[in-house]
Amino acid sequence: MTPVPVTADDAPAERLHPLALLSGIGRAVRNVVGGIAAGGFLAVQGRIGVALMIFAGIAMMTLGGLFLHWRRFSFRVGSDAIRIDSGIVSRNQRTIPFDRVADVSIEQGPLQRVFGIARVTLETGGSAAGKEEGVLDGIALHRAEALREYVRSMRQGLGASAVPASAPTAIAEAETPALFAMDLKRVLTLGFFNFSLAVLAGLFGASQTVGDALGIDPFKRRFWTPILEQNGLGDFLLAHRIGLAIGGAAVLVLVGIATGLLRTVLREFGFRLDRTGNGFRRRRGLLTRTDVSLPARRIQAGLIATGPIRNRFGWRAFKVLSLAGEGGGGGGRKGQEGRSNHVLAPLASDAEIAPIASHIGLTVPDASTPWRQVSRGYVTSALALIGIVTGVGAVGGLLFFVALNAPLQAYAWPPLFALAGFLALGLLRWFEWRHTSYALDGERLLIRSGWWSRRTLLLPLRNVQSVTLKESSWSRRFGIASLAVDVAGGRSGGQILPALPRDQARTIRAELLSAQP
Repeated sequence: MTPVPVTADDAPAERLHPLALLSGIGRAVRNVVGGIAAGGFLAVQGRIGVALMIFAGIAMMTLGGLFLHWRRFSFRVGSDAIRIDSGIVSRNQRTIPFDRVADVSIEQGPLQRVFGIARVTLETGGSAAGKEEGVLDGIALHRAEALREYVRSMRQGLGASAVPASAPTAIAEAETPALFAMDLKRVLTLGFFNFSLAVLAGLFGASQTVGDALGIDPFKRRFWTPILEQNGLGDFLLAHRIGLAIGGAAVLVLVGIATGLLRTVLREFGFRLDRTGNGFRRRRGLLTRTDVSLPARRIQAGLIATGPIRNRFGWRAFKVLSLAGEGGGGGGRKGQEGRSNHVLAPLASDAEIAPIASHIGLTVPDASTPWRQVSRGYVTSALALIGIVTGVGAVGGLLFFVALNAPLQAYAWPPLFALAGFLALGLLRWFEWRHTSYALDGERLLIRSGWWSRRTLLLPLRNVQSVTLKESSWSRRFGIASLAVDVAGGRSGGQILPALPRDQARTIRAELLSAQP
């Protein structure tokens, strides 16, 4: 007998697992850290009674708020949607139709894994950038898996009987060979590549502030003296500033590498990508384990990312841009990528990326791809602007020395600095131009950009939403224009194809728009 469909409003209410109260204590404590600090200050001053009253009040408010939130939070799973009721005083009822769900993810932190509960996140393509549309923070793991299977089956139109909403256990999926996976060696290799200049700059700043105060500044003799005073190799290091600089830089680099390795292992350990009936399933994480499903129909474009060093070893990262709001890291929870920028292969070769891309109707560029370089105006327009800025800076420096009545030899410095800046910035711009090109290859648009952070966008023409021709008074002087190609859920301003000859830009825009279904 076929079960009668039940709407979300008529479905039985379910609550979060009682152990979800424990996972919420950390967040609640962070909200009252000021009160805890005040109580600690009073305790140090000897006013123990007042401090205990403050701590007792904070504990009562925190635990009482958590209990009321848990008691007033419920969700209902119907045959058409899921309804989430929340709020203590002001009640909210959020209904999410299953056909609007773009992503269903399961996440377990260390404490949640111990207690067998999980956090389920549902997002829709209409949600704002990085905004979580619906969150069930603390339900039994088997219920979370059953709910995900139920939502997946409803999206595929299999009917309400596919996986009952009240199923106590998840339907086990037959483990098939992974579409892509990374062992520990691959994860550690990725960790070495994840060392960034930003981390190095942060470590240097910390060493000159907090490190100096704590006596752990690797650029000072007192850091190295107890380590090297027993070794003959320490004489040069302690006697010359260049030796201290080399030693300090080496320490920062080693700490930066270790930091990159640790962050990467925590995030990517056990990385596994599987092909599901309607998309992909990705699992990863050492302490916090995430399990994300992504429907293929939501994917708008592919992105291959690499860099000069990674490219030398033939390594790439493959991501997809989906409908669930613009991603890039903004707006999501700490430690997570942007919800529209899903990494399907953090470190892979072209041969490993190709089968992943083929599942969403994309092909990886090869030697036969008809790449076309953007206009040289990309370089000349920037050089002209850089020349103006550095020239004004040189004149300003000369006038400053005149006002100081500086010695004659000092007047050579402003022009030299201006020339060095012009050459450095001009060289960087030339490198960027050499690695910026595009191709209209069949039913897809390819955009390759970046020198240090190299990106290759794979965009099916059917997913192009709009094309904007961008010009300015400055670019018109050099006869160039840019195209901003928008896709659903893409970043504000679109994917930029820069520095095209104006007539060619108009031709490409017409060709992209004519390819729409």
